[in-house]
Amino acid sequence: MRRLLELFHREFRDVREAAFLLAAATIVSNLLALLRDRLLASRFGAGPELDVYYAAFRIPDLLYAFSLFFVASTVIIPFFLERLTESEEKAREFVSAILFAFFISIVPLIIILYVSMPYIAPYYIPGFDAGSTEEVVRLARILLLSPLLLGLSGLVSSVLQACRKFFVYAASFLFYNAGIIVGILVFVPRWGLRGLGWGVVLGACLHLLIQMPSLVRSGFVPSFAFGRLSDLAQVFRKSFPRTLGLTLTQFTFLAITALASTLSPGSLAIFQLSFNLQAVPFMVIGLSYSVAAFPTMAELIVKKERDVFYEHVISSVRHIIFWTLPAAVLFLVLRAHVVRVVLGAGEFGWADTRLVAASLAVFSLGIVAQSLSALYVRAFYAIGNVRIPVFVNMGTFAVTILGAYVFVEALLEMPLARDLFFQILRVSDVPNASVLGLPLAFSVGALVNVLLLGYYLRRVEGKGIYRSWRLSPFLGEMGCASALVGVVSYGVLQLTSPMLNTNTFWGIFLHGLIAGICGLGVGVLFLHFLGNKELMDVRSVLGRKFWRKDVVASLSEQL
Repeated sequence: MRRLLELFHREFRDVREAAFLLAAATIVSNLLALLRDRLLASRFGAGPELDVYYAAFRIPDLLYAFSLFFVASTVIIPFFLERLTESEEKAREFVSAILFAFFISIVPLIIILYVSMPYIAPYYIPGFDAGSTEEVVRLARILLLSPLLLGLSGLVSSVLQACRKFFVYAASFLFYNAGIIVGILVFVPRWGLRGLGWGVVLGACLHLLIQMPSLVRSGFVPSFAFGRLSDLAQVFRKSFPRTLGLTLTQFTFLAITALASTLSPGSLAIFQLSFNLQAVPFMVIGLSYSVAAFPTMAELIVKKERDVFYEHVISSVRHIIFWTLPAAVLFLVLRAHVVRVVLGAGEFGWADTRLVAASLAVFSLGIVAQSLSALYVRAFYAIGNVRIPVFVNMGTFAVTILGAYVFVEALLEMPLARDLFFQILRVSDVPNASVLGLPLAFSVGALVNVLLLGYYLRRVEGKGIYRSWRLSPFLGEMGCASALVGVVSYGVLQLTSPMLNTNTFWGIFLHGLIAGICGLGVGVLFLHFLGNKELMDVRSVLGRKFWRKDVVASLSEQL
C-alpha cells in the first residue's frame, strides 16, 4: 500500500517509463469503462434509453470543450514551465489567474444552457419523439455540472503533468468511471436515467478530489484571485485555436447524433458503444504516449534543443505504431469476441452484437491514425504552432460530416454498394445496418486528419524532421508482423472453434484469448528475429522496478 501511495506523488522523467505507467493505469480505468458499458448494455440494450443517455452528453461535452480556453494542458503546461523557470510563486500566481477566469466564465454559461436546453435539444436530435427529447433535456441539465468539475480537475491535471506526476492523473479516470458505475448500480434503480446523470456528476467529483492531495504536496495550490491580464491574454490567444479545434470535434459528434436520431432506434447507442470499445487502444496507447511525451517536448523547445525534439517525436511515433497497428488488426479479427465478452449480457441481443461488432471493425481502420494525431497535435503545440492543427481539424470536420451523410445515404439508396459492404462485414441479414456509415465516415476523417498533420509537421520542421521520418523499414516490419498476428489469430479461431462451447461467456472468452495470444506470440517472435528496436525497448522498460528507484529531483530543481 505504501508503494502504491508513493506512485501518486512520484515524478517520472523517462518518457517510455511514464508512458508505460500511464498505460497500465489507463488499462485499469478502461476496464472499469468496459464494465460501465456492459452494465449499461445489459440493462438497456442498444435501444432508445441509451440513445437518450448518449444524446444528453452532447451539449455538456461542447461546454467542456469551451472550458479548454482555460484548462487545456497543451497550452497550460508550456506557460506553467516558463513561469516555473522564474519562480514557484509566479507559477502559482499563473495557476490562480487561470482558475479565477475559468470559474467566472463557466458558471454563467451553465446557467444559460440550463435555461435554454428545451429550445436547443430539438435541433440536434430531430428524429427523437417528444418524450425522448424531454428526457434528454432533463438528463442534460444534470450533466451540465460535469464541465465545471472536470474543468477544475483539468487545471489540476495540467499542473501535475507539468510536474511529471502522471500516475495520479491516470488514476483520476478510474475514479470517474467508478462514479458512473455507482450511478448505474445504485442511482438508476431509484431515479431511472436521471440516476445515470448523477453518477456522472459523482464521477467528476471523484476525478477532481483524487488529485488534490498530490497538488497540495506539489506546493502549487492556487488561490481564487485575479491575475495579470497579460498572462490571461497569452493563454487565450494560444488556446483559442486548440479550443476551436476541439469544439469542431464536438460539433462532429453533434452532427452524427442528429443523423443517428433520424435512423432506427438504437443507432446512436450502436455508434457510441463501438466507439467506446475502439477508444480503448487509443486511450491506453496513443493518449498515454502523447501525454507522457508532451512535457518533455515542451521543455526541449523551451531549451531550444530542436534536434533532440525531433528524435523524441520520432521515437514516440514508432512506439505508438508498434502497439496500435497489431491492436487494430486484433480488433478486426476478434471483433465479435470483444463485443460478446464486454457487452453480451441481459437486454443486449444478438442483432445488437453483430451491429456493434461490424461498427467496431470499421472503427478499427482509424485506431492508428487517431493515436498518431494525438501526438502530432501536441508536437505542434510544443513548438508554438497552434494554427495548423485547427485548420486541419476544420478540414477533417467537413470530411467527416459530409462522409457521414454520403455513406449513410449510399447504404440506404445504393443496393450494390450496400450489399457488398454488408457482406464484407457479415451483416447482410441484420436490419438497420445503415448506421455503419457513421463509423466509416469517422475512420475516413481520422485518416485524413493524420495524413494532413504529418504532412504539415514535416513541412514546418523542414529537413531535420524529414530525415528522421524515413520510417519505411520500420513500417515494413510492423506491417508484416501485424499481418502475421491477424492470419495466425484467424487460423487459431478456426482450429479451436470445435473444441470450445462458444455459446457461453467463458467459452467465447477463451476462444478469443487463445487466438489473440497465439497471434501476438508469433508477431513477437517475428520482431525478435528481426531485432526490432521497439521490442527491445519494451523489454528494458518492463524489466525496471518503478517502486525501487529513487525519487528524482523535483522539476523546479531540475530547471
